[in-house]
Parts: sequence; C-alpha cells; structure tokens
Amino acid sequence: MSLDAIAESGLVAVIRAPSADAAVAAAEAVAQAGVRALEITFTTPGAAAAIARLADRGLLVGAGTVVEPRQAQEAHASGARFLVSPGVDDDVLGAMRATGLPTLAGVFTASEVMRARRLGASAVKLFPAGHGGVGLLRALREPFPDLRVVPTGGVTPENLGDWLAAGALAVGAGGAMCPQDAIREGRFEELRERAAGFVRALETARADSLVS
Repeated sequence: MSLDAIAESGLVAVIRAPSADAAVAAAEAVAQAGVRALEITFTTPGAAAAIARLADRGLLVGAGTVVEPRQAQEAHASGARFLVSPGVDDDVLGAMRATGLPTLAGVFTASEVMRARRLGASAVKLFPAGHGGVGLLRALREPFPDLRVVPTGGVTPENLGDWLAAGALAVGAGGAMCPQDAIREGRFEELRERAAGFVRALETARADSLVS
C-alpha cells in the first residue's frame, strides 16, 4: 500500500478506546458513516487484536501512537496498512520502515520535519495541529513545498477545508470525531453522526476546490 489510499480517503479517524471491543465498535460506527481510514492507537488495550479484527473485515486500518519498535512489528503482523508515531525516534521509525508499510512521523517544527525526512518517513503527522493552526502548515510548506502532511489534533468539520486548502494530504480527527467518553459509554450513534459531519465537510471542501 502507498499513501495514495490515505490521500484518497482524505480523512483518518483516530480511535483511542478502553478496550479492543470498544475500538472495533467505534471503528465500525465511523466506517458506516463513510470514513474510510481508521487508526487504532496503541494506547488502546489489545490494540493489535482490534487491528486484526478490522483488517479481517477489509477495512483500511492502521496503527497509531507507535512509540516502541515492537509495536510496529505487532501492528504489521496484525494486518495494519499504515503506521503513525506521535514523534520522531530513530529506533521506532526504523522499525516502522522495516515493515514496508507507509509511515507517518509526528512533527511540529522545521527541524523535526528535516529529521523525519532524513530517516525516511513516508509523510509527517502535524501534531498537535490545533496549537499551530493552519498558518503553521502554510509556513512549513514554504521551505518544504513537497511535504506530505496529515494534520491531527484540533481538526474539526468547520476547519477541515482550510487544512486541505493549505496543502494537507489528508486530515486526522480524534476527539472531535471519536470522543473517548462517547466510546467508553457506547454512544455509537453519536460517533456515526460526528463522523457523518466530517464526511460532509470533506465532500464540500473537495467540491469547492474543483470550483476554485
């Protein structure tokens, strides 16, 4: 798999859940609303098992919050199709690259971008994107015009189009789409509604880009 599938999806649901069962249920809820890419974080107990179950169902599922080399290997063995780390660590990124899967390394500064690129990251995850705003993405793309970026943290249906217009490959949505309390309490219809709002915003943004 290349980054093309993530770019085509335009939207990655970032799911942090209290259990593998809850993660799978949340992922299925947002997938039903039209979200095509799912990221199960390793802060979820039994994350690898959840990834395996979703992969078996043919969903585009990846592993997030990869902070140890062994997690990259576990995710790959479980059927993950992409890997995401919140930062740049030589050993972790090396293990991620060794799987042959697309790898996204978390960055916030130009120095981190340079390091991630030197270490061979397929793309970068701008995190926490909300703290820098769209202006930070635009600023980073000045010295790195070919930078492939997935902003995550602070992305909402209201600002999704701004991120894409600034050059984002896709966007990641965690708390705004999949609040942990809603997952924990099993409010899956709420998750579907939130996800549907993101999907509508994505469709609108793409339609607007064609007009402009």
